[in-house]
Amino acid sequence: MAKRTVVIGMLGTTLDRAGAGKKRWERWRPTVDICRQDDLQIDHLVVLYPPTQQKLLEVTVSDIRIVSPDTKIEPLVLAFEDPWDFEEVYASLLDFAHGYPFKPERERYLVHMTTGTHVAQICWFLLTESRYLPAQLLQASPPARNASVGGHTIIDLDLSKYDRLAQRFRREAEQAVSFLKSGIDTRNRSFNRLIERIEKVALVSPAPMLITGPTGAGKSQLARRIYELKRSRRQIEGEFVEVNCATLRGDAAMSTLFGHKKGAFTGAVSDRPGLLRAADQGLLFLDEIGELGLDEQAMLLRALEEKRFLPLGADRETTSHFQLIAGTNRDLETSVADGGFREDLLARINLWTFELPGLADRREDIEPNLAYELERFGQTHGQRASFNKEAYRRFVAFAKSPQATWRRNFRDFNAAVVRMATLAPGGRIDVATVNDEMARLSGGWRPRSGPGASDDAVLVRHLGEDGVRALDRFDRVQLADVLRVCERSSSMSDAGRILFAVSRTRRASTNDSDRLRKYLKRFGLSWDRVAETAVNSD
Repeated sequence: MAKRTVVIGMLGTTLDRAGAGKKRWERWRPTVDICRQDDLQIDHLVVLYPPTQQKLLEVTVSDIRIVSPDTKIEPLVLAFEDPWDFEEVYASLLDFAHGYPFKPERERYLVHMTTGTHVAQICWFLLTESRYLPAQLLQASPPARNASVGGHTIIDLDLSKYDRLAQRFRREAEQAVSFLKSGIDTRNRSFNRLIERIEKVALVSPAPMLITGPTGAGKSQLARRIYELKRSRRQIEGEFVEVNCATLRGDAAMSTLFGHKKGAFTGAVSDRPGLLRAADQGLLFLDEIGELGLDEQAMLLRALEEKRFLPLGADRETTSHFQLIAGTNRDLETSVADGGFREDLLARINLWTFELPGLADRREDIEPNLAYELERFGQTHGQRASFNKEAYRRFVAFAKSPQATWRRNFRDFNAAVVRMATLAPGGRIDVATVNDEMARLSGGWRPRSGPGASDDAVLVRHLGEDGVRALDRFDRVQLADVLRVCERSSSMSDAGRILFAVSRTRRASTNDSDRLRKYLKRFGLSWDRVAETAVNSD
């Protein structure tokens, strides 16, 4: 059974008026004319009209009944104090959309947008595009010369039905995703899905984003790429401002972020605007945000919520409308539990949280990243380098093997490629160069606390001498071995699997990472702290 056609439109207080000296239906009046179309059978016409135009409504209804007697006409009063007030018009039409008894399974709806103010036409478009109105748009046009009836066009805003547009949108999305990946044709499915989601969020939301992941996973590079993508789409105008919060301490932290007035503290010899002000209308990337002090966190929260903050020594607040990307290699939920991070700030910045995997978890991306690093070396150093066949096979096999922990992730990887390319005889990386680099990397990843090293050396590195003296001998032996395993592992999951390999087989369900986290917490340690200490001690 064919659906009934329902047209919804406004009475045109100017266009729908009859001309003097002519029969009323002979002059082009859109609301009447759409009911005269040979190829558009209107079963039901809903006419929205202001109460002051009752006479015009009666004339229009009378004429429609002459030209289309089978059309049911339903007049509905819709009053605007100001038909050019966008807020008032949109609210009134939205109320109509909420209250009208749509039956899309039985009726086809067209929104006639020829009549009404330009504001009303825009509101019809927005409500239809957002599907508050389950309809298509109907645009009428006046008759051509010597014609008695005008024409009409039906516009379907379901863009998925337009193949060429859909293909273009897909291409643009693919290009944006490729841009965020620096053009690297990555193969890891979970990483590719992650970047696709980041692309979608980056282009529609100005809300803060939190990028987590181990040191060297590419958080800073991704943040800059997100900024460049937003700027290319004219969603952002200001600068990209980056700061590593681990370098901020005391008054310097407040001054760096929020600025200061001359004389605010010893050494403040002139005004300083601060990085939040520098990021106005731009993007602020706070790397290692978990290192920020609690006072700085409180001021940052207010700046995010109210776009205002008070520089050190100032009497007046300043404003900055910036977008925020925060990066961290810490578990901020644990930091909240430990009192080192504000829960309200975490709630504000983790609306969109994306965890970047380390290189060891993306081994299938070794080869495309190798090609990228070689290309980047050529651009940076002005000389090209490439592998011979056997050298390439050997390095890739090593890079993908469990032996390659890639503890510092892409920092290790980039450094390895730069060293091999620099030392390559004649720009050709050979087997000897690869063997030397493999030995160097393996040695760098080997923990200083080898099997023969004293337990105290491992413990002092993580707890300090006072912390070690507070341990029982029993705990010293056990904790030292646990820390050695942690230093050799690329993730807490890897360390947990090694430490609890036997007991896991006897348990129906176990969470190795959680067991390890709780064990370390007994001694005031966390995985992030242990991993960071291990990296810094190399």
